[in-house]
Amino acid sequence: MNQIQTHDIEIEQHGNFVDGRQVEAGGAELIDVHDPATGAVIARIPNSTREDVDRAMKSARAAFEGKEWGGMDIRARARLINRLADAFEANLETLYRLETRNNGRPINETRAQLSRLPDFFRYFAGLALARRDDVIPVEGNYLNYTLRTPIGVVANCTPFNHPLMIMCKSLAAVLASGCTTVVKPSEYTPLTTLKLAEIFTEAGLPNGVFNVVLGYGKDSGRFLSEHPDINKLVLTGGTEAGQIAGSAASKVFAHQTLELGGKTPVLVFDDFNVDQAVNLAAFGAFIGAGQTCVCGSRHIVQETIYDEFVEKLAIKAQGIRVGDPFDPATQMGPVISQRQRQRVMSYAQFGRDEGARAIAGGHETTIEGFEGGYFVQPTVFADVRSDMRIFQEEVFGPFTSITPFTDEADALRLANDSPFGLGAAIRTNRVARAHRVARDIKAGIVWVNDHHRLDPASPWGGVGLSGIGREFGTESFNDHFDVKSVMVAMNDEPQDWYGDPEGRRRLN
Repeated sequence: MNQIQTHDIEIEQHGNFVDGRQVEAGGAELIDVHDPATGAVIARIPNSTREDVDRAMKSARAAFEGKEWGGMDIRARARLINRLADAFEANLETLYRLETRNNGRPINETRAQLSRLPDFFRYFAGLALARRDDVIPVEGNYLNYTLRTPIGVVANCTPFNHPLMIMCKSLAAVLASGCTTVVKPSEYTPLTTLKLAEIFTEAGLPNGVFNVVLGYGKDSGRFLSEHPDINKLVLTGGTEAGQIAGSAASKVFAHQTLELGGKTPVLVFDDFNVDQAVNLAAFGAFIGAGQTCVCGSRHIVQETIYDEFVEKLAIKAQGIRVGDPFDPATQMGPVISQRQRQRVMSYAQFGRDEGARAIAGGHETTIEGFEGGYFVQPTVFADVRSDMRIFQEEVFGPFTSITPFTDEADALRLANDSPFGLGAAIRTNRVARAHRVARDIKAGIVWVNDHHRLDPASPWGGVGLSGIGREFGTESFNDHFDVKSVMVAMNDEPQDWYGDPEGRRRLN
């Protein structure tokens, strides 16, 4: 890392992280990394070339096949991963501040999210120790068992909204399984990924196990996803990006886990406390400035409580404190970029043009002392029909809609009227209804009377245009292995298919 001075602001200049150190990459072009709260440039990174990506991939392949990592005993690997978790924990304060500066989330949110990440690694270290292969009862005098071997090199493309958390969802499973990885973080938010690579290397992770390449998705991300030597692609991002990268990776039959777009429906029934439903609605819609794949973006509310819910959510949204991410009193920070702010504003205009009723926000906002920041008012539209763009399309900002429903069947019809199927939420106190709706709603994750909750033991992923595969849980861990079936004949009787016609009882 080099440091250069521009307009009295110290700007860090980074390279890729390969073989345990930062290395120069890219050509003359450098990408500016901005602080979303001020708009100021805080770092510059390269736009990696195909050769840069190939260098990182070769390093990861060498580490995978080398004795230091590839030949490491499972228990030794688990002990190392637990040491990495400890190192992560010891550096949390640095990571809190760096991530808040890089993606603009309030420091309180960042602390609450990042403080859980070391346990991701401890959980998967436990899975590595507990792993057992199977012995399968089969017909005849045979012993049939399975052997699992790590699949190899994992290419991981991560987004800007939760840079460390989403990367760690994959990295924990990669390390516990004995694989290696090349990570391409978002060009908006590369700083904590680079920092964690340094922390883990200093804590004893062998060189080449965790490499980082920087740059634009259309360039370095494309070079990574279409690299002929990847064994698994993990990508969190938009549906179009997933389609492009997934298509490229499929040419080498790489495993794939793709977490893509979402348009989370939140079904609010009239047996649930309205005030609590409003509190959960604000949390689900505006945490992370709404820049989450499972943002509570479609509130589908029973008509008997609809007016009350609309009135109270408007008041709640208008009262959210937007401002300096480092101020503990701030409740919502900026969106990631001017481009993203313009996207949110365009959907506010779509809502107005299509006849929805803006009850909160819908405009940019300026914060004193942070005039260059990308701030948006928490935005709520009511009286939204299912054929409106703001009901159907992902906004990815502090933006939610409210639509009335009549009965359970109507609620499910509206909820499932979407090509996406990542998260969904239900607000009800009726147990039978909760289970019934959870069964019938089209989603990979369903929260009942909660939102955004995750756990490293619980599988995470979607259906439809929200992607394929699962992160977390044994599902993710197992998908980092190739499974080999071994069939052993347990008798010494001679076999001669062609010379013993009487013994031809079965072919296979």
